[in-house]
Amino acid sequence: MKSPRLLNVHRFEPASRANGPGLRAVLWVQGCSLGCPGCFNPETHAFTGGLRWTAAEAVERILAAQEQAGGALEGLTLSGGEPLLQHRVLASMLKEVRARSGLSVLVFTGFTRAEIQKMPGMEPFLNQVDVLIAGRYDASQRLARGLIGSANKEVIFLTDRYTPADLARTPEAEVIVAPDGEITLSGIDPLTW
Repeated sequence: MKSPRLLNVHRFEPASRANGPGLRAVLWVQGCSLGCPGCFNPETHAFTGGLRWTAAEAVERILAAQEQAGGALEGLTLSGGEPLLQHRVLASMLKEVRARSGLSVLVFTGFTRAEIQKMPGMEPFLNQVDVLIAGRYDASQRLARGLIGSANKEVIFLTDRYTPADLARTPEAEVIVAPDGEITLSGIDPLTW
């Protein structure tokens, strides 16, 4: 019997308002080969460390976040690290999440549209995504608004669920204080210590 593919997870946040339209769960994956200078999440670049979840474990955590939010959860955001490096296991996870919850999906990737179009096997993943924010972060073109980190990034609407105005209404930053006192700084223009 074949063992399930595992997802490398850096962090999971069950409720965020600064990572896409509405209240969203956020899954930051672990591992990125792009290494954009000035990336806000350099701790997600290593392919070691983090957590190892099956797609089923990820689905259950996302659905638990939806339940905990009393049905107010609108979507799931994937960030990283680089989600497209784990597109196969994420495709199966997203298909199950969408089938069981109806949540929207927004994905941040450092790959460009042209690079994504050349990647084999991307269709099952992209079929589960509403909005793809694509392109490497370029600190010299820093924008940090409307979910766009730098002006060279492209917003690709794969469904009609959202509009540019929906993205523009997303807060640029948030501070999340967990019940155990852990503090997370998040968003497209997060505060720094």
